[in-house]
Amino acid sequence: MSTPQRILVTGSAGRIGRAAVAELTARGHKVVGLDIHPTPGLPPDRSRVASLTGPGVLEAAAAGVSAIIHLAATPDDAQYPRGAAPDDGDNFLTDLVPNNIIGPYQIMETARRLRIPRVVLASTGQVIDGHLKDQNVPVTPDTPPRPRYLYACTKVFLEALGQVYAKEHGIEVLAVRLGWCPRAGQEDEFRRTEIGPDVYLSPGDAGRFFAATVEVPKLPPFAVVYATSRHVRTRQYDLTSSRELLGWEPREQWPEGSGW
Repeated sequence: MSTPQRILVTGSAGRIGRAAVAELTARGHKVVGLDIHPTPGLPPDRSRVASLTGPGVLEAAAAGVSAIIHLAATPDDAQYPRGAAPDDGDNFLTDLVPNNIIGPYQIMETARRLRIPRVVLASTGQVIDGHLKDQNVPVTPDTPPRPRYLYACTKVFLEALGQVYAKEHGIEVLAVRLGWCPRAGQEDEFRRTEIGPDVYLSPGDAGRFFAATVEVPKLPPFAVVYATSRHVRTRQYDLTSSRELLGWEPREQWPEGSGW
């Protein structure tokens, strides 16, 4: 049993956030959740309902924590690929920049100022989407980015940001390229994709993964790893680093844990 820690989870009311909170809480950790919605399973004094870009929000939520698990983000591109004018707008400036560019910067700055020793940053398999489409698999942590759309570009920035703060400020930073943990309303989209079952990430596997990221005694200054459940047909992501660094192995396979 790991020594109980105080952990901040941003995006704690989302599908992966709820899974992380539930697993960490079950293991005896004291979790603070930060989300624009209340976090199920947390008492009101540890369920902070606010935007992480609000003034002073992160400093208050992160006080006394030993690690931050940063999951909060605008999850997808809107209007991308672009339609014909006038229906050719996107949500880059309105949503992606504040939440996916400025937000991670504020996370890392908070960790620097409060001397928080470890930050886990949620990236996405969409940063190497081009390799998946060409079946250059399994992709490894060293596989160079070939991002899907603008959302994935923000995650390329997030990974680079983590690398800089690890190097310059001595923070252990783990960038996690997550598989697909389908949200409510994504059922039809998931079923239409051939690759879905092979990049599926169950809530149970996600919760155990993020618990491992804070319980492992030591991490490299910076590392990129992948997190998916067990593939059904073709191995898309190389999970070797996740196994070696965290001692984590996925237990489930699509559709286990999906609730569908």
